[in-house]
Amino acid sequence: MFTQALLFVLALGDGVLSFPAQIPLQAQVIKPRKLHGRFLQISDMHPDPYYKVHTSPDSACHRKKPSKILNLAGRYGTSYTECDSPFELTNFTLDFLEEKWASEIDFVVWTGDNARHDNDRNLPRTPAEIYDLNRAIAKKMEKIFTKKGIPVVPSLGNNDVWPHNILKPGPNDITTEFASIWKTFIPFPDLQVFYRGAYYSVDVIPGQVAVISLNTMYFYDSNKAVGGCGFLDPNDPGNLQFDWLEVQLKTIRYRGMHVWISGHVPPSPGNYFPECYVRYVELALRFQDTILGHIFGHMNSDHVFFVEAIDLQLVEGPHNSTYMDLYDTLLVEFDALPKSAKATNMDDYAVINVAPPVVPNPYVPTFRVFSYNISGAGHDGDPTEQKKRKHGHHRGDHGNKAAKCKTEPYRNTWKCHLNESWYSDPHSPSRTNRLWTPLGYAQYYIPHLEAGDKTHEPSFELEYLTFPVERLHPDPLDGMMGDFQYPLPLHNLPRVLRQGNVSESKYSPYELPDLTIGSWVDLGRRLGDAKHEKLRRRFRKYMYFGGEEG
Repeated sequence: MFTQALLFVLALGDGVLSFPAQIPLQAQVIKPRKLHGRFLQISDMHPDPYYKVHTSPDSACHRKKPSKILNLAGRYGTSYTECDSPFELTNFTLDFLEEKWASEIDFVVWTGDNARHDNDRNLPRTPAEIYDLNRAIAKKMEKIFTKKGIPVVPSLGNNDVWPHNILKPGPNDITTEFASIWKTFIPFPDLQVFYRGAYYSVDVIPGQVAVISLNTMYFYDSNKAVGGCGFLDPNDPGNLQFDWLEVQLKTIRYRGMHVWISGHVPPSPGNYFPECYVRYVELALRFQDTILGHIFGHMNSDHVFFVEAIDLQLVEGPHNSTYMDLYDTLLVEFDALPKSAKATNMDDYAVINVAPPVVPNPYVPTFRVFSYNISGAGHDGDPTEQKKRKHGHHRGDHGNKAAKCKTEPYRNTWKCHLNESWYSDPHSPSRTNRLWTPLGYAQYYIPHLEAGDKTHEPSFELEYLTFPVERLHPDPLDGMMGDFQYPLPLHNLPRVLRQGNVSESKYSPYELPDLTIGSWVDLGRRLGDAKHEKLRRRFRKYMYFGGEEG
């Protein structure tokens, strides 16, 4: 049954999944490409070869008729359920990206989970199925993007391994298999490291911008096959990966480049082993001047949060063990931010963006397109899993760190041994709008997936923008009409936004001038203020697409 279904997806589009003619090497001379100042993030596709139309969501859309006709599994997927993506949805999404976006972007960040969830005891997953699904998606990504010279940077997800969530130290069968599946994406010099740990780095704009793909499975606290980055365990695979990451960041900084950090599971106290989380935070803050941003998937809900210098302090007292909805937790964290820009030390923050998935489990299909500065022109602004996880920071009495680090249980923890100087710079692209600064993103979604049938395809629509609508068009008074960098191609905007005479729009709730740390902290400060109830409602709506926490 699975083989027939896989042949179906491979057959769609008349050979669209064929391999590219060559394997790109990091060291080869690459002809400069015209930059568009945009890149795509796509995450959590979760194709399901056993999905059947008109079955019950109670069976993961695999069998039996539902009791109510309104609950039938749809042809392109079933939103707000635990059903994964039918092949019709994954193919429709990738075909849409090929038609509308492949000629408009510079690279692709693909943040993991390309196999179905293990949510049906009657149809247990197998390694062969997981590899076949990943191989099929990878081939189509090669055809759509890599063959056109667009770098694709995939990451390993917790459902891309068997058993799910479990990955032993490499080299192993999984790292070896993915080295084969992703051979057109991984630079040849990185292969040896990839065999060991499934992480690597790609120069997506040669000599200028890199993307690092982390294997977050070695940090994820659901992976019981690793030790959790303990200070006294230098050979733990999480520690080895952080050692590698530190070398990569030093090298990228030395070369005068900048980098995006990407992966599947986002770094938070609720996701990572405590010691792994500390190491991530320290590197994120130490290399703030080099890192353009941090982008992840996995969580299914659209949100943003901060890693902070407070995470590196020794905090006494019990951590609040009361479970809160992720939205409520974020509001508490935002409320704890300094109340003014003057009182905020931007050196102490890094921004984690978490994109929602393609799979309509538990919400609706999405993808995200980032815009970034390729002109160098800007303004010197004010450097301003199934179990319920608690994502808040541990705030409390810091005490005397030097004294505490001489005692147990602190002596042999990373917080007492990470004392390097930080490279923070208010004039870096993560702090001020200049060359390579992220300017904003547009999120697209399918709000009415049920409308798709044999005769009518569903449609992706713009959900929201982070930047003001006036940034979509050149200002006729600034004399830059001919050189204006359109953050989004006009043909991919709703008709109401294609003309330059709109100053306010429902599509632009945040109106961030850019995606610098100061802009995100300012948004967090507004969300933390109960007076901004309308803004909070919009933020929550985008998190859960009008539903509840999944």
